[in-house]
Amino acid sequence: MFDLAKLRFNADGLIPVITQDAQSGEVLMLAYANQEAIEKSLQSQETHYYSRSRQELWHKGASSGHIQKLIDIRYDCDEDALLYKVVQIGAACHTGAYSCFYRSLVDVKEAREQISLGESFALLDRVVASRLETLPEGSYVRKLHDRGLGYIAQKVVEEAGESIVAALEKKPDDLIGEAADLLFHLTVLLEKAVYL
Repeated sequence: MFDLAKLRFNADGLIPVITQDAQSGEVLMLAYANQEAIEKSLQSQETHYYSRSRQELWHKGASSGHIQKLIDIRYDCDEDALLYKVVQIGAACHTGAYSCFYRSLVDVKEAREQISLGESFALLDRVVASRLETLPEGSYVRKLHDRGLGYIAQKVVEEAGESIVAALEKKPDDLIGEAADLLFHLTVLLEKAVYL
């Protein structure tokens, strides 16, 4: 195991920690940790940080329930910054947003066009999972849920066929729409068949 004493903590005994969704790669937050916080994170497999404002150790989600299950801790080439890879339960940001980095300095339209495929899939998966958990009245996900796994699987096959036809007929706009439908239904199928 890596010797934590080799890390380059600042004069206050802290090191910056970037926290990232292990599945999507989405950056969730930036915080600081001291050696004790890192040790507790490794021991408990849940993230701990050091609150500079409160001057105390901080177990992420201890009061909100929005814990971060630790998957990995990486350190950079200079050994003066850490990357926590986590499974985020609930929101990472105290505002209720999934990520603390929900605002952009660039034009909103341009920013949306730059969203990574991983972030898009992660958002789709979170929305579908939430709808399957709460089953809101009028939701299309609820309609699929109510009709059962066989119906959802049938929709995946249907959308896959329509995607193939659009590709073979060289209709890119149709292909984009059909592929989106396929990914949506496949996400519902995965959530329902694997996680529920």
